Amino acid sequence: MSVESHESAANRRADANPPHLHVLTVSDTRTRETDRGGDHLETILRADGLVLLRRNLVPDDAVAIRSAIEDAVADPQADAIVITGGTGIAPRDGTVEVVRDLIDVELDGYGERFRALSVEAIGVAGLLSRATAGVIRRAGGGLLVFSMPGSVHAVETATRELVIPLLRHAIHETRR
Repeated sequence: MSVESHESAANRRADANPPHLHVLTVSDTRTRETDRGGDHLETILRADGLVLLRRNLVPDDAVAIRSAIEDAVADPQADAIVITGGTGIAPRDGTVEVVRDLIDVELDGYGERFRALSVEAIGVAGLLSRATAGVIRRAGGGLLVFSMPGSVHAVETATRELVIPLLRHAIHETRR
């Protein structure tokens, strides 16, 4: 089957049953009222016709992050969890370590492409992002995990340039 055939089949299936997502913000400083990146992410996802099942905000704490991701894994309706925050190099930035510990398949190209786009937009500081993505295997297929920085610009870039164009086809592949 060609790439076009795969994408066409994935899109037809997604149109009939749009992807269902969890959104997680990881931050020690943001509240639900000040989470501009999470708000922007929710707006973009809903505008694309995706179903938002749950939105959480947890501190940058490995136990809290792991628990929120495991909640998404346990939700049989969830196709993916999209995470903002905790992807930098500050001492408290721990999202990436938790995600990498839980995923079974890493999508290396996601992080590589995100950093390339970031460098184009903001310069070499874009290399400080450790954005990552992967698949957590579970009964009935996998749960996709996308992590990105929490800034509005990073959310815009990762979601519009990478997550949305990849999501439906990736869901199709995890269910095969």
